[in-house]
Amino acid sequence: METAKEIIRIEGLNKTFHTKDGEVVALDNIHLEIAQGEIFGIIGLSGAGKSTLVRCMNLLEKPTAGRVFFDGQELGGLRRRELNEKRHSIGMIFQSFNLLMQRTALQNICFPLELVGTPKEKARERARELLALVHLEDKENAYPAQLSGGQKQRVAIARALATNPKVLLCDEATSALDPNTTRGVLSLLKDINQKLGVTIVVITHEMSVIEEICSRVAILDHSQIVEMGRVEDIFVKPQSKIARQLLFPAGKKEIKFGKGGRCLRIVFDGLSSYEPVLSSMVLECGYPVNILFADTRDIDGKAMGQIIVGLPEEEKAVHRMYAYLNTHGIRFEEVKDI
Repeated sequence: METAKEIIRIEGLNKTFHTKDGEVVALDNIHLEIAQGEIFGIIGLSGAGKSTLVRCMNLLEKPTAGRVFFDGQELGGLRRRELNEKRHSIGMIFQSFNLLMQRTALQNICFPLELVGTPKEKARERARELLALVHLEDKENAYPAQLSGGQKQRVAIARALATNPKVLLCDEATSALDPNTTRGVLSLLKDINQKLGVTIVVITHEMSVIEEICSRVAILDHSQIVEMGRVEDIFVKPQSKIARQLLFPAGKKEIKFGKGGRCLRIVFDGLSSYEPVLSSMVLECGYPVNILFADTRDIDGKAMGQIIVGLPEEEKAVHRMYAYLNTHGIRFEEVKDI
């Protein structure tokens, strides 16, 4: 199988801000590669450095140290004019939409084309094509104030695609939207990725967004990448504490670890989720368990689930349960905290 071409590479990137209270390290020794055509996620809690990292990808934020490569060229070595031309291949959408309020949807999409000297009629033709792509053909004369939040974000996506970029950077693009609208926008992004082959980088603090459309993810914590890999692999066996926290955003505070704090996290894929694994394990091992947490996810189109149960105090019972799960090929891990 042929390896996908790399579109973005970051080597040893550091970013330090100087404030009146001293230095603030926003990014520390970041190494990252993103393949052409993939949907790559970057996730972390507030203040982890996500937005700084995405702004370093097109040098809107100049790194303190390290190198950023885009489509085989080091951006830091380009002259200003060359860098600006390169940025035409990198579209951006934001949480706040950033639409021009005095312009219609059509005029907003035409704006970046005007900046690069595209003839007016050709720009309007391109804008109408993009309005159709984002399913807003009937809104070309609507102003931002007349649009819903989801419609505004669709116009922003169309505008970001106006200059035929190779990469689309999405900085918390769904954070201001309700869950249903978020799903619609994510579905649109996935459709754009498949139809146009545009590489998409998703910056978010919500694991559900990553699971919905991303194939790989980098997890940022305290300015560093602490974990990176396939979304499914990280769901099955998270290696870092922050990854565990992000996997349990809704039920974390509700999980009450029992005496000794020993719990079992059982992971289900699309096949095992239809089998009565838990009830069969209890019957065969002869020991009851308390269910502390359970949920299901759709990860890159595949149904996944997890259950956390409290382990019995008897070591013999624990060994029996482990043996049962191993025999039946069920993935699991012992957890003591989240």
